Amino acid sequence: MVWKVLLVILIVLIVVLAVLYFLGRRMQKKQDAQQEQIEAAKQTVSMLVIDKKRMRIKESGLPQMVIDQTPKMLRRSKLPIVKAKIGPKIMTLVADEKVFETIPLKKEVKATVSGIYITDVRGIRGPIEAPAKKQGFFKRMRQKALDATSSKK
Repeated sequence: MVWKVLLVILIVLIVVLAVLYFLGRRMQKKQDAQQEQIEAAKQTVSMLVIDKKRMRIKESGLPQMVIDQTPKMLRRSKLPIVKAKIGPKIMTLVADEKVFETIPLKKEVKATVSGIYITDVRGIRGPIEAPAKKQGFFKRMRQKALDATSSKK
Protein backbone atom coordinates (compact mmCIF):
# COMPACT_ATOMS: atom_id res chain seq x y z
CA MET A 1 0.00 0.00 0.00
CA VAL A 2 2.76 2.47 0.95
CA TRP A 3 4.75 1.58 -2.18
CA LYS A 4 1.80 2.42 -4.43
CA VAL A 5 1.41 5.83 -2.84
CA LEU A 6 5.13 6.54 -3.15
CA LEU A 7 5.10 5.38 -6.79
CA VAL A 8 2.18 7.72 -7.62
CA ILE A 9 3.93 10.64 -5.91
CA LEU A 10 7.15 9.86 -7.80
CA ILE A 11 5.32 9.75 -11.14
CA VAL A 12 3.57 13.06 -10.42
CA LEU A 13 6.91 14.67 -9.49
CA ILE A 14 8.54 13.42 -12.69
CA VAL A 15 5.68 14.81 -14.80
CA VAL A 16 5.83 18.19 -13.02
CA LEU A 17 9.60 18.41 -13.48
CA ALA A 18 9.31 17.54 -17.17
CA VAL A 19 6.66 20.25 -17.70
CA LEU A 20 8.79 22.81 -15.85
CA TYR A 21 11.84 21.87 -17.90
CA PHE A 22 10.08 22.42 -21.23
CA LEU A 23 8.41 25.64 -20.06
CA GLY A 24 11.79 26.91 -18.86
CA ARG A 25 13.39 26.20 -22.21
CA ARG A 26 10.58 28.02 -24.02
CA MET A 27 10.90 31.04 -21.71
CA GLN A 28 14.69 31.05 -22.18
CA LYS A 29 14.25 31.15 -25.98
CA LYS A 30 11.83 34.09 -25.67
CA GLN A 31 14.23 35.94 -23.39
CA ASP A 32 17.12 35.36 -25.79
CA ALA A 33 15.05 36.74 -28.68
CA GLN A 34 14.11 39.83 -26.64
CA GLN A 35 17.75 40.37 -25.65
CA GLU A 36 18.76 40.26 -29.33
CA GLN A 37 16.14 42.92 -30.13
CA ILE A 38 17.41 45.11 -27.29
CA GLU A 39 21.01 44.74 -28.49
CA ALA A 40 20.02 45.61 -32.08
CA ALA A 41 18.19 48.82 -31.07
CA LYS A 42 20.59 50.18 -28.44
CA GLN A 43 22.01 53.70 -28.64
CA THR A 44 24.36 55.65 -26.42
CA VAL A 45 22.94 58.99 -25.29
CA SER A 46 23.98 61.68 -22.86
CA MET A 47 21.31 62.46 -20.27
CA LEU A 48 20.79 64.48 -17.11
CA VAL A 49 19.00 62.32 -14.53
CA ILE A 50 16.26 64.34 -12.83
CA ASP A 51 14.50 61.74 -10.70
CA LYS A 52 14.38 58.01 -10.15
CA LYS A 53 11.96 55.86 -8.16
CA ARG A 54 10.08 52.61 -8.17
CA MET A 55 6.52 53.19 -9.36
CA ARG A 56 3.56 51.29 -10.66
CA ILE A 57 3.35 51.44 -14.43
CA LYS A 58 0.03 53.36 -14.40
CA GLU A 59 1.53 56.10 -12.21
CA SER A 60 4.83 56.27 -14.07
CA GLY A 61 3.90 58.66 -16.86
CA LEU A 62 4.85 56.23 -19.62
CA PRO A 63 2.90 56.48 -22.89
CA GLN A 64 -0.51 54.80 -22.89
CA MET A 65 0.54 52.49 -25.72
CA VAL A 66 3.33 51.09 -23.50
CA ILE A 67 0.92 50.59 -20.60
CA ASP A 68 -1.55 48.77 -22.86
CA GLN A 69 1.14 46.39 -24.15
CA THR A 70 2.31 45.28 -20.70
CA PRO A 71 0.88 42.03 -19.35
CA LYS A 72 -1.88 42.37 -16.73
CA MET A 73 0.25 40.75 -14.01
CA LEU A 74 3.10 43.21 -14.56
CA ARG A 75 0.84 46.27 -14.27
CA ARG A 76 0.54 45.78 -10.51
CA SER A 77 4.28 45.46 -9.85
CA LYS A 78 6.60 48.42 -9.34
CA LEU A 79 9.15 49.23 -12.03
CA PRO A 80 12.36 51.25 -11.74
CA ILE A 81 11.38 54.52 -13.46
CA VAL A 82 13.88 57.26 -14.36
CA LYS A 83 12.99 60.80 -15.46
CA ALA A 84 15.82 62.26 -17.49
CA LYS A 85 16.51 65.22 -19.74
CA ILE A 86 17.84 64.00 -23.08
CA GLY A 87 18.70 67.01 -25.19
CA PRO A 88 15.80 69.46 -24.87
CA LYS A 89 13.25 66.75 -23.98
CA ILE A 90 12.33 65.38 -20.58
CA MET A 91 11.60 61.68 -20.96
CA THR A 92 10.36 58.89 -18.71
CA LEU A 93 12.43 55.73 -19.07
CA VAL A 94 12.45 52.26 -17.52
CA ALA A 95 15.79 51.15 -16.07
CA ASP A 96 17.19 47.66 -15.84
CA GLU A 97 17.13 46.32 -12.27
CA LYS A 98 20.93 45.87 -12.24
CA VAL A 99 21.54 49.44 -13.41
CA PHE A 100 18.89 51.27 -11.36
CA GLU A 101 20.86 51.43 -8.10
CA THR A 102 23.97 52.85 -9.80
CA ILE A 103 22.17 55.72 -11.57
CA PRO A 104 23.17 58.96 -9.83
CA LEU A 105 20.57 61.69 -9.22
CA LYS A 106 21.03 65.21 -10.59
CA LYS A 107 24.10 64.22 -12.60
CA GLU A 108 24.89 63.88 -16.26
CA VAL A 109 25.63 60.35 -17.46
CA LYS A 110 26.16 58.45 -20.69
CA ALA A 111 23.52 55.75 -20.91
CA THR A 112 22.91 52.92 -23.31
CA VAL A 113 19.22 53.10 -24.19
CA SER A 114 17.09 50.75 -26.23
CA GLY A 115 13.74 52.39 -26.89
CA ILE A 116 12.58 53.45 -23.41
CA TYR A 117 14.76 50.89 -21.61
CA ILE A 118 18.07 51.88 -19.95
CA THR A 119 20.48 48.96 -20.13
CA ASP A 120 23.79 50.51 -19.04
CA VAL A 121 25.08 53.70 -17.39
CA ARG A 122 28.56 55.26 -17.40
CA GLY A 123 29.74 58.52 -15.89
CA ILE A 124 30.75 61.38 -18.19
CA ARG A 125 33.13 63.04 -15.73
CA GLY A 126 34.78 60.10 -14.05
CA PRO A 127 33.39 56.79 -12.83
CA ILE A 128 30.04 56.44 -11.08
CA GLU A 129 30.32 55.74 -7.39
CA ALA A 130 28.72 52.43 -6.52
CA PRO A 131 26.19 52.84 -3.72
CA ALA A 132 27.06 51.35 -0.37
CA LYS A 133 25.60 47.89 -0.08
CA LYS A 134 22.86 47.73 2.51
CA GLN A 135 23.69 45.65 5.55
CA GLY A 136 21.34 42.92 6.63
CA PHE A 137 19.49 42.99 9.94
CA PHE A 138 21.82 40.59 11.73
CA LYS A 139 24.98 42.39 10.52
CA ARG A 140 23.62 45.72 11.78
CA MET A 141 22.74 44.20 15.17
CA ARG A 142 26.17 42.55 15.41
CA GLN A 143 27.89 45.83 14.56
CA LYS A 144 25.84 47.68 17.22
CA ALA A 145 26.75 45.05 19.79
CA LEU A 146 30.46 45.30 18.90
CA ASP A 147 30.33 49.10 19.08
CA ALA A 148 28.58 48.96 22.45
CA THR A 149 31.13 46.53 23.93
CA SER A 150 34.13 48.45 22.56
CA SER A 151 32.85 51.79 23.91
CA LYS A 152 32.49 50.33 27.43
CA LYS A 153 36.22 49.50 27.62
